[in-house]
Amino acid sequence: MLFWNQPMESNQITDVFFDLDHTLWDFDRNSAMTFEKIFQIHSINVNLHEFLEVYEPINLEYWKLFREDRIDKASLRYGRLKNSFDKIAVSVSDEVINLLSEDYITYLPDNNYLLEGTFEILNYLRPKYHLHIITNGFHEVQHGKLKNSNIAPFFKTVTTSEMVGVKKPNPKIFYHALGLAGVEAKNSVMIGDNIEADVLGSMNMGLDAICFNVHGTKLDNHIKQVRNLLELKSYL
Repeated sequence: MLFWNQPMESNQITDVFFDLDHTLWDFDRNSAMTFEKIFQIHSINVNLHEFLEVYEPINLEYWKLFREDRIDKASLRYGRLKNSFDKIAVSVSDEVINLLSEDYITYLPDNNYLLEGTFEILNYLRPKYHLHIITNGFHEVQHGKLKNSNIAPFFKTVTTSEMVGVKKPNPKIFYHALGLAGVEAKNSVMIGDNIEADVLGSMNMGLDAICFNVHGTKLDNHIKQVRNLLELKSYL
């Protein structure tokens, strides 16, 4: 059964759950810096802008397949690079692609740029609510991102898909996160950029939700949205 959102009663909300990538952590900027570094390490002579232009949509499609359990982690990590190099007609051996894949995961958390307003909104929310993370990202990588960007202390719990064995929008990951936090769905709200995984996934099992609609996607009127993190103050 689908539970459509009712107007948010902020006085009933005690716990706020955030997605991490593309919501608080500036994935695109940090990812670009990581590729620049690993291409230098492995002497990959490509135009970074040209590569990223094809990689970013391919990466999103691979994450959708991964979220739907149609590919595994190894296929995600290899396939998104292989397809991107093929699309820009650059020949890279499987051995080097695998090395790039490993180094990307290793170096990605070293970059720590956050989206505009992250610290301000977390400092605003922390005295009023318990804050948590629910992420489909890989366990070791996501904890590294939180630590290196200095936002780990804001969050009481961190739930990753690898901990639970399923990914958003599967209800099990939300139930696990709620149990870990010791809170009921009716007292919680989920904030994230992905309509399917974060917003509809949480709404379908009774959580309120706010879409961080940074790209200005046209949404149904019943979906709460903000275009800037600081706009969350109008809801919470």
